[in-house]
Amino acid sequence: MNTTELPAHTSTHPLDAIPLFRRWPCSPWRDVLYTGIWNCMIAIFLTAANMLFRGELHGFLAFFGPTLVISNMVGYLIHAVLSGGDYVLRGWPSRLAGLPRVLYFVITVGLCVVAGIVIGNGLLRGVNPLRYLTGGADLAPLLPFALFAALIMVVVLVSGERRIATETLAARQREQIASAAQLLAEARLRALQAQIEPHFLYNTLANVVGMIETHPAQARHMLERFIDYLRASLAASRADQATLGAELDLVAAYLDVLAVRMGARLSYQIEADGCRDIAMPPMLLQPVVENAVAHGLEPKVEGGRILIRATCRDGLLCIEVSDTGAGLGNSPPKPGGGVGLSNLRARLRSVYGASAQVQLLENEPCGITVRLLMPLKETPPSTIHAP
Repeated sequence: MNTTELPAHTSTHPLDAIPLFRRWPCSPWRDVLYTGIWNCMIAIFLTAANMLFRGELHGFLAFFGPTLVISNMVGYLIHAVLSGGDYVLRGWPSRLAGLPRVLYFVITVGLCVVAGIVIGNGLLRGVNPLRYLTGGADLAPLLPFALFAALIMVVVLVSGERRIATETLAARQREQIASAAQLLAEARLRALQAQIEPHFLYNTLANVVGMIETHPAQARHMLERFIDYLRASLAASRADQATLGAELDLVAAYLDVLAVRMGARLSYQIEADGCRDIAMPPMLLQPVVENAVAHGLEPKVEGGRILIRATCRDGLLCIEVSDTGAGLGNSPPKPGGGVGLSNLRARLRSVYGASAQVQLLENEPCGITVRLLMPLKETPPSTIHAP
């Protein structure tokens, strides 16, 4: 970045270069106070430099008093002219960039330095400051110092505004990284869903075909619930948010289809009184229930039961998916095992940050419970509903 390029519409103060002074938000009264502190620091520096240059170790206060008066006169004059000019000109100076911006600061600050020194000396000596305007010999020595002071102020302001531009860019990059992480989690979820749905589709249709002649009523029921599942799944995959009720309807349709195929080996219960209108990301419970069936119930000959319970407490939505299946470490490994929960953790982290959790608990005497903890979101209910 070119050092002469200043970002437009930025507000900074020389003291903002010190991290301690950035703790307080920018405001007009804060900047007035900071200008006074900055003027005192300049007066102390000039007094110390003068005494060091002259080799004098005494008389600090005698020189510091007049220097402090002139420093405040110059500092507040610069502050008033820059702030007032920006207000009167409707922000026009702030929209300048490059060399015109630098020239504006050099000319404005230089004139303020000269005027501040002239007025300060006039007040200290008790003479009319306009005398300097008619006496070129008195005014000429001030011009090099004014130019030097103006260049120093420009360097300080450029450094401060470059810091603001860097911090703004870093914040935007962090936001883009967070957004990319959320999109990645969503893409992984879609990829996992795309891998699972074809198998579920083929198995369901094969079961329907096998039951048409022997159990037509069950085949019809299975096909109807499968259509409900596909309809809700398609709507959820295209939505940015859903409701807990819509998610539970989707899971219920999925479990109804599996219940026809697995028969007495699968039973389930859903409890979510008073929580169904709470907003949440779509397709969140599906991987959890699929894991409970695939890794918990299917490995057991006798199958088992799934309980889905949702409650609201302490500002959190708590969803528990419990099963009486094989449990941790007792089910044979399957391709893709654990991918669903890892994607779920990544997705919750990208949406809610550290305030969301996925807990895995062992049940007694068998099975596991997956507990999802998410902060409550006050958003309008989603239009996703399973028929």
